[in-house]
Amino acid sequence: MTSISKVARKPGSDVPRDAGEPADLEFARELLRGLRQREKAIPCRFLYDRRGSELFEQITELPEYYPTRTETKILESCVSEIRSSTPTGSLLVEFGSGSSTKTEILLSALDRLAGYVPIDISPSALEEAKERLSTRFPELSIFPVAGDFSASMTLPTEFIGTPKLGFFPGSTIGNLETAEAEHLLTNMRDILGASSRLVIGADLRKDQDVLLAAYNDAQGVTAAFNLNLLTRANRDLKANFDLSRFEHLATYDPDRGRIDMNLVSKIDQTVNVLGHEITFSKGERIHTEHSHKYEIEGFRDLARRAGWTPNRFWTDDRSYFSVHELHNPT
Repeated sequence: MTSISKVARKPGSDVPRDAGEPADLEFARELLRGLRQREKAIPCRFLYDRRGSELFEQITELPEYYPTRTETKILESCVSEIRSSTPTGSLLVEFGSGSSTKTEILLSALDRLAGYVPIDISPSALEEAKERLSTRFPELSIFPVAGDFSASMTLPTEFIGTPKLGFFPGSTIGNLETAEAEHLLTNMRDILGASSRLVIGADLRKDQDVLLAAYNDAQGVTAAFNLNLLTRANRDLKANFDLSRFEHLATYDPDRGRIDMNLVSKIDQTVNVLGHEITFSKGERIHTEHSHKYEIEGFRDLARRAGWTPNRFWTDDRSYFSVHELHNPT
């Protein structure tokens, strides 16, 4: 469970989204499309409105939710090794930067960077991150780029020929299907260019009791996070979901090695969404997110298929999470 708002807009809308289309209109199109499917589903990027983002930040601090603090500890322990292979004067490029909090570990350690380029689809998140990081690192040149890095894009032209280090923490890669993840890694390689490197986080397979606890926390914060999607539909699209008639459910699929988050209808019911009646049978699910968990070699194979050469990787002492260093040889 990581902020997929950082990454690819998934294809398949029955009505194409126009350039500059308001986000609530895109939400309306995708919500109706997803609820009309035989197996109902809503893209997980819509979980992250302002309230959803606040709830997700609370999730990262829960005792059951290991990924954020585990990855942070790994980065703190391996940052000297990352520094040793990063040329002086490199450009640090962060994909889906958000608040850029983990980035501070790298920024504190890397020598005389040419600059820092945070990429995110949220201009407000970029502005907030720039303001905070400029205060902490006053000598750092920051060049925010607002955009979707799952599509073709270019870095500021003044950095052509500059050594580049990409950074993609958080295991957001796990929210994508295999083909989508391979496409994203390929696109990152194209954006960074020849001889670049990428440091990326990937959650690992582990005992399913640990995984299920992380997505079904005792305090119910994850449930509130998931149900907030219906609150957003009611607020922004004038839907009439009764939240008391739905419940959060997270399950683990051992064959696919992934967590699936769903909203489950407690009763037979009909909901009105933008004038369309959507029927639910008791026990019917709306799929809202999946999170793939990797084996080390499985992730390295994925990177190879995307054109990267896997270099070093680091894990914690329980092998719950991994951080990988990839190299683009071409």
